[in-house]
Amino acid sequence: MLPSQPLLRAAVFALAVLQAAASNTFIAAVYEHAVILPDATDEPVSPDDALALMNKNMDVLEGAIKEAAQQGAHIIVTPEDGIYGWRFTRETIYPYLEDIPDPAVNWIPCTDPTRFAPAPVQERLSCMARNNSIYVVANIGDKKPCNSSDPGCPSDGRYQYNTDVVFDSEGKLVARYHKYNLFMSEAQFNYPKEPEAVTFETPFGKFGIFTCFDILFREPAVVLVSELQVDSVLFPTAWMNVLPFLTAVEFHSAWAMGMGVNLLSANTHNIGLAMTGSGIYGPDGARTYYYNMKTEDGHLLIAELDSHPRLSPASPTAVSWSSYASSLKRFSPNHLDFRGLIFHDQFTFTELTKPEGNRAVCQKDLCCHLGYKMAGKQEDEVYVLGAFDGLHVVEGQYYLQICTLLKCRSTDLNTCGQPVETAQTKFEMFSLSGTFGTNYVFPEVLYSGVQLAPGEFEVLNDGRLISKARPTKPVVTVTLFGRWYEKD
Repeated sequence: MLPSQPLLRAAVFALAVLQAAASNTFIAAVYEHAVILPDATDEPVSPDDALALMNKNMDVLEGAIKEAAQQGAHIIVTPEDGIYGWRFTRETIYPYLEDIPDPAVNWIPCTDPTRFAPAPVQERLSCMARNNSIYVVANIGDKKPCNSSDPGCPSDGRYQYNTDVVFDSEGKLVARYHKYNLFMSEAQFNYPKEPEAVTFETPFGKFGIFTCFDILFREPAVVLVSELQVDSVLFPTAWMNVLPFLTAVEFHSAWAMGMGVNLLSANTHNIGLAMTGSGIYGPDGARTYYYNMKTEDGHLLIAELDSHPRLSPASPTAVSWSSYASSLKRFSPNHLDFRGLIFHDQFTFTELTKPEGNRAVCQKDLCCHLGYKMAGKQEDEVYVLGAFDGLHVVEGQYYLQICTLLKCRSTDLNTCGQPVETAQTKFEMFSLSGTFGTNYVFPEVLYSGVQLAPGEFEVLNDGRLISKARPTKPVVTVTLFGRWYEKD
C-alpha cells in the first residue's frame, strides 16, 4: 500500500532535516524578480484587482520556488516589493495589505486559511512552502487597526508596515519582521514603535531577517549579528545601485565578510531604476551573484553555505582594523590634495601620479594608506586615493569612515567619484588600510564590468586589504567602507 501524502511529506522533510544536520551545510536560493507593477493611480483599486496583480507576481515566484526545491534548496528568499511593486500612496496600497499575525499563534495558512481574517497571499505562500518542502521568504504588507486610545494611531485608524514573512517547509508562519528603517520614499508605510530583532531556528542554523535600508543601521543589523549571534541573514531588498561603493553586489558581499555571517540577498530587478544585484554570500566572499543592467529578466541563484559559519575552519579571524595604519607616520596635508563628491559626501583625494609607490590621504581622524604597483597603467585613466570621515545626511543620517582607491570617470579630476563601471588598468599589487575608529569595516574590490573578486584579495589581521591575484583584473575600486554604527 502506498503511503498517504501527509506521511510522504513528513518522511521527505525528516530526511532533508537529517541530511542538513549531517553535512553542516545547506542549500540556499535567492530569486531576483522583475516585478509586474500596478498601473499608476490616485484611487485605490478593488481588493479583487489587487489580488489579481499579486497572483501574477506569485505565479512567477512559484515557478522559481519549484525550481529551487527541485535543485535541493532548503530556503529561498524573494525580493522586497516582489509581490505588488512600489507605485503607491498610503491609500492606494491598502487593498494589497493583509493582517499578519504574530508567529506565536502556530499557524499554517495552507491548511487552515479561515482561522484569521482573509489572507489569500499568506495562504498561497504557505502552500508554496508546504508543497515544495522549502522555507519561503517573502515581502508583503501588514495592516493593524488602532483607535484614539493609542496616541500614535494614524488618522485613518490603522498602521501599515513593510513586512517580511517566513514560512517553513511545512507551511507554518515562523517569522514576521516589520521594516524599521524606511527609505525616504516609503510614505505608504508606518515606522514600528520599536525596532524588532527577529530570529528563528532551523535544522541548518539560526537565522535573522531585515529589509533593504535596515542594513545600514545598528538596529536591527548589528544587534542580530553581534548580540543575537545569528548564522545567516535573510535580506529582501529593492536596492538602487550607487557606484562606486553602494552597488548591491559589492556592498552586500562586503557586509557579509565584515560581519562574518551568511547573507542571502534577493533584489528587485528594474533596470530603469538601477535595481539589480542579488547574491548568496559567506564570510569568505560571494558563493554566487548576479548583476544585469541590460535585460529585464528574473534570475534564480543557488549555492551551498556553511550552516554555522563561525565554526567553520575557513571563518575569518578577528581584524584590528586600525592596527597597521596607526603604526605609520601621520601625513601632513599634501598641496596636491583636492576635494570631490561621492554620493553627496565630500572626500579628500590625492592622485596616483606614478605607476607605483606609497600614498596617504587624511580627513579628520581618518588617514588612509595605500601601497600599489600598476600593471601597464593606461594613459587615459586616472586613479585617486580618497578618504571620508563624517556624517552622511542625504536619504538618512549615518556616520561613515571610508578609504578608497578608485578610477575617475575621465582624466578631469573633477570627475573623480562619479559612477564608473569599466576600466582597463590592472594592478600587480595593492595594500589599503586606514586609522578606523569603528570595528565595522567592509572590504570591497570591484573589477571592470561590475565584477566581484572572490578569492582574489584578503584582509590581514592588522587591517590591510591586500591583493592576491597578480596581476588583477582591471580595477574600478578597492574600498574599505567603514560604517560607524557605534555613533548611532
